[in-house]
Amino acid sequence: MHTASQARGGVSVAAAHARAQAMALGQIPATLPFIKRTSVEVLRSEYKTSEEAAQKIPLAIQDYYRRSHSDIYQSRSADIEQAAKALLNLYNENVFPELKVGWGTYANNLGHTDFPGCFRCHDEAHISWDQKAITQNCNTCHELIAVSEVSPGILSTLGLQDRIANLQTR
Repeated sequence: MHTASQARGGVSVAAAHARAQAMALGQIPATLPFIKRTSVEVLRSEYKTSEEAAQKIPLAIQDYYRRSHSDIYQSRSADIEQAAKALLNLYNENVFPELKVGWGTYANNLGHTDFPGCFRCHDEAHISWDQKAITQNCNTCHELIAVSEVSPGILSTLGLQDRIANLQTR
């Protein structure tokens, strides 16, 4: 299910889903073998400063492929470099070592599958100023623009339909 606020980009994506979104959008090549596991390891590593992360994250990705998968390193060096840059961007958007905010410091309260999300307040147990229970009706806060469609029109409107099609054909 997609909401208008998510489609507009007005909702910041929690760190736990940022990598998956970057892969879905093609920022991190989804067909690059081992990138999912390797990216988690690199992003969860501790760096004392943002500057240290800026140096070590791209090197860690490149070194992993150079040492462990030299054939992939040689044949997909552009994809490896793209992944390294995208992972550094994800790190810089979600981790602030100087403020003691690491990967996964805060729960992802988007949605309602991994964490309570909306239901932290929309549980019909919280009461509004006029003594009414806060409803669990999604339409109270969200405009549902795609629910169960196989190829929702909003993807074309946002320019994502071609990107998704390209990922599916790789």
